[in-house]
Amino acid sequence: MAKSIPPKKQDPIVIVGAGVFGLSTAIHLCRRGYSDVTVLDKQPYDESLYSYLKGADAASADINKIVRSAYGSQTEYQDLSSEAIPEWHAWNAELKAGTLVPPGMSTKDAVFVPNGSISLSTSVDLPPWELASIEGMENSGHKFTQLATTITSHRDIAARRGLQSFMDPFQRERRGKHNTGVLDSTGGMAVADKACRFALHKARGLGAKFIFGEHAGCMKELCYQDLKVIGVKTRDEKIHLAAMTILACGGWTPVLLPELDGLCEATAGSVMLFKIPEGSPLWDRLGADKFPTWMWNMRNGAEGGLYGFPRDENGWFKVGYRGTKYTNPLRQSDGKERSTPVTRWSTAEKDGSVSAGSNFTSFPQQAHEVLSGFLNEYLPELSEEGIDISLTRVCWYTDTFDNHYVVDRVPNKEGLMVATGGSGHAFKFLPNIGNWVVDIMEQTAMDRPAVKAWRWRSVGPEQPVNTLMEGCSGPRALQNIGLLQEVSLQSKRNAKL
Repeated sequence: MAKSIPPKKQDPIVIVGAGVFGLSTAIHLCRRGYSDVTVLDKQPYDESLYSYLKGADAASADINKIVRSAYGSQTEYQDLSSEAIPEWHAWNAELKAGTLVPPGMSTKDAVFVPNGSISLSTSVDLPPWELASIEGMENSGHKFTQLATTITSHRDIAARRGLQSFMDPFQRERRGKHNTGVLDSTGGMAVADKACRFALHKARGLGAKFIFGEHAGCMKELCYQDLKVIGVKTRDEKIHLAAMTILACGGWTPVLLPELDGLCEATAGSVMLFKIPEGSPLWDRLGADKFPTWMWNMRNGAEGGLYGFPRDENGWFKVGYRGTKYTNPLRQSDGKERSTPVTRWSTAEKDGSVSAGSNFTSFPQQAHEVLSGFLNEYLPELSEEGIDISLTRVCWYTDTFDNHYVVDRVPNKEGLMVATGGSGHAFKFLPNIGNWVVDIMEQTAMDRPAVKAWRWRSVGPEQPVNTLMEGCSGPRALQNIGLLQEVSLQSKRNAKL
């Protein structure tokens, strides 16, 4: 792609989307001296406070997200995590010291909980990904941060550090069952909604402007002058001129920008939340001082891909499933089908496709079976104590065919960039990913491995990690799978739609 002239520091820049990519980019643009930065989003985040429980509905609007350095052989993300984690600690320090406290938060709040992150497997021996994670971290100077449950010296180190419960969070060994995993002691969890509020407050303090609302903050269309993008029009018919427009719209980005066909697609993960009573023995056991963020059989296809967190301060215990990434193909105005997120902000489609907005309360039957099967085996105390599922959610991400992000200028559209394709693993980079987006906008240090991986691209001869755009006949389409209207851990009340 031909090198373009970057915007001047006084030029207007518009970011569409106030999730992880948009917030971080706004912060780092302002830090670099850009003086006219506007972020648009249709969701009223000043009211919902990025909380799904208060009405927000986006991938970044959540109670928690995984933070980890372990990335197998993908050392570009390992290095990015090693850059982000000190920033997470710095954000906590700013909160604690009262240097930067968003409205409604206090110095007692934290945006990052360093409770470690363990990758578990049903394999007796350590799988290749876990072995590569240990090797990659050790080769980069982070020795003994990755502690394997199957290596005696690592178990001894964990014992000396008081990490025994984190090495066996589901008490498998006590039950006489094998326990294979690697604890990434550098990781933990981001408190997602509070982290977004903190980032929003930081960006505003640096000078970024935010426009929220389903009319004033919602992009209707791109504005052009010849072939150059010169800004966006919002649903209130106002035109926001920009020398650079950056689309960071999460799962909506591939719908808004058809050029992403084959590169990105909106896909759904499946989430269950349990409310742990304060008087339960599980309250202490599942607390972040004893229980890590976890992943289970992440590379085992449809029967794996599970993850979860310790219970939060309000007792919410969250588990999720990404072994199958569901889609919602809908025919667009150009006649092509594209997977479209089904959220509280969706509208019913005339063709009867699954897009029922706030009325869509069903849950994939397959996800329920895998999650409930895991919990009944690994955490039977939930059922024994009568703690049932309190809430389910279908959470929309943006997958690429290779799980690498897309951060680049859009070909043949001067003045337009995308920062998307998080593929379910971008939130951990909230403090620093925007610095890389600005580098790419300015086209500096473009030879770095991560920047090369994020370039605009198409599927090559190798087998893609994710098969995209299977359409309404695809096996992952919501229209073709079993959906449950009632979900319970104790019994299978499978009222199929």
